[in-house]
Order: sequence, then structure tokens, then C-alpha cells
Amino acid sequence: MAGGVLVTKHGAGAVLVAAADKGAPAAFAVRPGVLIAGRVARLLDRGYQKFLKTAHAELPATASQLHAIHLFSEELKQVTGAIELYNESLGTTSDLYLYDRLQGREAARPAR
Repeated sequence: MAGGVLVTKHGAGAVLVAAADKGAPAAFAVRPGVLIAGRVARLLDRGYQKFLKTAHAELPATASQLHAIHLFSEELKQVTGAIELYNESLGTTSDLYLYDRLQGREAARPAR
């Protein structure tokens, strides 16, 4: 968190850093996620379920955790003056999307 500030609420947190432009909202050093052992877990979407990923574990995300992330993100945007995007207002967006059926396809190119 060097140079960043951890902000938390509802069991969720994010690390904010000062924006490069003076009038711009604060930027994310770490996007909003659930707090696990004092650290912000990344939200990972595997297509069939969302997971919380830390440096040490990967846990299935519960509906209450997803709700906490969404609520925290919305409140944080209002406080910082960040842009609100339509797709983010519909629900919680993930940091990573790793679909098992697509994994490895980018490396396999057909010969021409």
C-alpha cells in the first residue's frame, strides 16, 4: 500500500491513490473487494461462479459478499466523484474473467 490509503466499509475495501490530475477523482491502486485477513481480495469470475482470490487462497464468493462489494463501490464512486458506468450499476463486476472452456484457446492458432 505504499502511497495508497486503504478505505473500508461493509466488510469491503479498496486502496486509493491520489489522481494525476488535480481535478480528477482518486484512482484505484487496488479495486474494491472483500476484506480477508486485512487484505482486499480480488473478484474472479470463472463463468459458472465468482471467487475471491487472495495471495494464499481462492474461495467461492457468497451473495452477501458480492452485495457488500457492490454497495461499497457505489458509495465510493459518490464520495470520490468517479464516473458511474451503466454496466457497473447493474451488479458487481469482476477484476478477472477466466472461463474454463476458453482457457488455452488463445495459444492454439490454426495453421494456414
